[in-house]
Amino acid sequence: EYWPPKPRVVGSIPASRTIPSFYRRQEPKVSVFQAETSRIRATGHIRPPVFLTTSQPALRTFLTSLLIATAQLAFALEPVRDQEIAQCLPGEMVTWGDGQDRPAISSPMVFVYDHAMAPAWFAESLVLSTVEKAAQAWSGCGVASRVLRGTAEAGWSQGAILVRWSEKGSASNFGLANLTQRTLSLGPAAFQMLKQHNPSYDARQTLQMVISHEMGHLFGLMAHSRRCVDVTSYYDNGRGEKCQMRDVSQRSAFTEYRAVLPTACDLQRCRIANATDSASTRP
Repeated sequence: EYWPPKPRVVGSIPASRTIPSFYRRQEPKVSVFQAETSRIRATGHIRPPVFLTTSQPALRTFLTSLLIATAQLAFALEPVRDQEIAQCLPGEMVTWGDGQDRPAISSPMVFVYDHAMAPAWFAESLVLSTVEKAAQAWSGCGVASRVLRGTAEAGWSQGAILVRWSEKGSASNFGLANLTQRTLSLGPAAFQMLKQHNPSYDARQTLQMVISHEMGHLFGLMAHSRRCVDVTSYYDNGRGEKCQMRDVSQRSAFTEYRAVLPTACDLQRCRIANATDSASTRP
């Protein structure tokens, strides 16, 4: 049974730790060179442009070198947080050691969303699309998933994972995953407190982050990441130890440094837990 020792609820997003006044994340502007950089990082292969099929070796070498140098420069200028989200370097896949990763609770994963008891300012279509976005992102680790709109009864009868709004089920946190009951519960009171704390704040990013975080446990990531940017992370263990980041000076630039969707390291851990990447090995 997935219940941690009190007072801290492992697998939950405590309301006391996750109330930002606003997000300062800026959406990156993707240039041609940044796109090429992402492709090079993913494949390790430099693809010469069509016009480099010239028979002049010196010109071809010069232009290829220029392309590589420009791509490297674009990557260097990319915000550090965006680099951390897109890339998982050796040694960065580290957890707090508060759980043991395991395979997803089912494959494929079927989520049924029940909108009953949701805060009035969250439209059903909005929450449903947020659940879909999280499920699609986590399926990038090789575990298929689908999301359905339904009721609590439909969720149980289909043996699916029920995504619901429940103060009891969330234990008064923003969210809580229960593997035994096959539920992902969202906390209405926590989101109400967030709205009262800052009425002008758009809580959609918090909603996305909470759903993605809790869904990660259902996909098998039981331990919390110690890498600040990972959606499965938490920032400190209550004993003075902090999460890790490539550039600690960047922490103050963000109210919430965590990503709202699984990062490269989150997905790599998911592949290892579910044995969907034969080339993967534990760090």
